Amino acid sequence: MDDLGFVSAAETAALVRTGGASAREVVEAALRRIEALDGPINAFTEVDAERALAAADALVPGDGAPFAGVPIAIKGNVPVEGYEISAGSRFLAGYRPDHSAYLVRRLREAGFVIVGITNLPEFAILPTTEPRHNGPTRNPWDLTRTPGGSSGGSAAAVAAGMVPIAHGNDGGGSIRTPASACGLVGLKPSRGRVSSGPDLGESWLAANGVLTRTVADTAIALDVLGGYEVGDANWAPRPPEPYVTSMRRSPGKLRVALTATNPFDAPVDEEAIQGLRVGAELLQALGHEVVEAAPAWPTPESLRVFISVFGPGIALGIDAATRRAGREPGEDEIEPLSRAVYERAKQTPSVSYLGAVAQMQAIARGLVAFFADYDLLMTPGLAERPLKIGECNGLGEDPMADLERSGYFTPYNSLFNVTGQPAISIPVGFGADGLPTNVQLVGKPLNEDRLLQVALQMESAHPWAHQRPSTEDVGDAAGPDA
Repeated sequence: MDDLGFVSAAETAALVRTGGASAREVVEAALRRIEALDGPINAFTEVDAERALAAADALVPGDGAPFAGVPIAIKGNVPVEGYEISAGSRFLAGYRPDHSAYLVRRLREAGFVIVGITNLPEFAILPTTEPRHNGPTRNPWDLTRTPGGSSGGSAAAVAAGMVPIAHGNDGGGSIRTPASACGLVGLKPSRGRVSSGPDLGESWLAANGVLTRTVADTAIALDVLGGYEVGDANWAPRPPEPYVTSMRRSPGKLRVALTATNPFDAPVDEEAIQGLRVGAELLQALGHEVVEAAPAWPTPESLRVFISVFGPGIALGIDAATRRAGREPGEDEIEPLSRAVYERAKQTPSVSYLGAVAQMQAIARGLVAFFADYDLLMTPGLAERPLKIGECNGLGEDPMADLERSGYFTPYNSLFNVTGQPAISIPVGFGADGLPTNVQLVGKPLNEDRLLQVALQMESAHPWAHQRPSTEDVGDAAGPDA
């Protein structure tokens, strides 16, 4: 039972459905693993065993829900009624919403059992997970390194086998970055595929999804999460068939563009280059045409306007917290980077913000036009190996420098939040340092089915889900400051 954390979510649900194990046994196994491993890893900010076991006891063998009895964790910036949702900030400590996000309702209706809430960088700003309030989350493959961010707690929980699947969201790479750092599957769906309600009518940059160990789990979860909710301002059209069905169809011979160049002109680690070679060889062996080609990336200077779009989105969350509290955050209640982003956003005139959005949309049109000649684009998942804990956390004297630094770690991700295209990070192996290496595949707008088809082909030709980090001695490896 204690190995169930490394069994796929779909297989776990089948086990419960057929009576091979009860939902309680499955959830108890997850809770035991969390208790044994989460001290040094610090993936969770709250675990509610009593509530999780009660939800498990309500499920019975033969339940037709696709994920009946499967433990899942929710990232700590999405409301779950009764749980503390702090967005990694001391300012929101103790906040327990009186409602749940629509996506949480959908997960529960599908049979998932929520076991807890996962850690994230304060207000989901950085691609590392080291909030001052909750402390750093550590990568199960190397506890001296980050699991990525901002869905870092969720990625670490899945990579360590605490849960087989976890919720994440992605406003600038926040699902794909931790998937790459932890050797998982991480799909950012198309804009509007998953509802942001009820708190938001839409989210221009961010998309909700999951982190998993298998392509099939990602596809079935997208079938659960995707779809219009009443009041959504914008939404992606319903696919012609479920993703769990379409992913098994052959995509035919595709034309794939391959590049290690990036819009930040960031140096690219040799391990990332090697991973890209492995990915290219896999695609060629599968019969696809792979061509070295890159979009006309915007200049690094023009990308500086991205903070004028990204920053107000972050500031919106901080502003909601101030309205809830009835006051501005105190000096030590939010981190230096959060305050810098918040103050800068408040000083940005509305016309300047709208101008920045228009500029980003113009950039997006040029990038999407590239896909008229290619079915997919493949890039490295990250430009560097997972950063050391403390290397980029926004807590120093120049927090905005850390925000800029983070772009060199993850230069391939954020532009596809701007375009709204689906993009997926998938494992291709391990580097000489023993850390996972992923590649990113970017699809045409609304083409999640094509991405999942190719990802499944790659997974079948080069399986990865059986790989596990060594977690037996995590306590010793983490060191005294874990």
